[in-house]
Amino acid sequence: MPEPVTRVIDPNGTATITLQRPEAANALSIELLHALTAIMDELAVQPDVRCVILTGKGDKAFCAGADLKERAQMTPAETKDVVALIGSVVARLAGMPQPTLAMMNGSAFGGGLELALACDIRIAADHIKTGLTETSLGIIPGAGGTQRLPRAIGMARAKELIFTAEKISAADALAIGLVEHVVPASALAEKTAEMSERICRNAPIAVKQAKAAMNAGADIDLPSGLKIEQEAYHATLWTEDRREGLNAFREKRSPVYKGR
Repeated sequence: MPEPVTRVIDPNGTATITLQRPEAANALSIELLHALTAIMDELAVQPDVRCVILTGKGDKAFCAGADLKERAQMTPAETKDVVALIGSVVARLAGMPQPTLAMMNGSAFGGGLELALACDIRIAADHIKTGLTETSLGIIPGAGGTQRLPRAIGMARAKELIFTAEKISAADALAIGLVEHVVPASALAEKTAEMSERICRNAPIAVKQAKAAMNAGADIDLPSGLKIEQEAYHATLWTEDRREGLNAFREKRSPVYKGR
């Protein structure tokens, strides 16, 4: 049996995680969820990993969400446990210290969109559709969708999408701010790699601290957020990378950051 999730680390520090169930629209089986958690735990503590890309195999589905064939065999109690598992995996992705990019190679519904929402930046192929369609199945988004979608696109728009279970195009997702970039499918990998490369060339400690400060300050008052920013800034002051950045600027050369 092939692995349900794979990961590859490029020399520049980009780790690409690929959901490998194209025959099931890369749906979130229990096996896949555990494999994805293990890979994220591994990558989160690797100092040479500077950016993480999440994508799906094929061009039809980024992730279709929960594995409904697997779900159909479960009792309500078992379903509750699996929903909690999906939520914990999505939260683990949201908590990755490195910047995360969702390379949406195909459609993303339900838990698949919740995975994408947990990433820092979403880049979509122009043919995809996406949406939180759970209400059409008699349930609601249960892995952060009711919380992350309003924060991404605003409350009223999020309510409309969730109440109607509407599937929207990539162009519409871009228009409402659900994704940051839309490109032809043939250019998706190149566009995502280009963004990852731009991230990876910067000081990794600084990038991680910037992400931590923004995430921690997103839902609190401004004075408290500024204190968090100050603490994050202080964490960069005694790094070798900060000295390298100053030296490179003075010497008019490109810096070489080592994450120290």
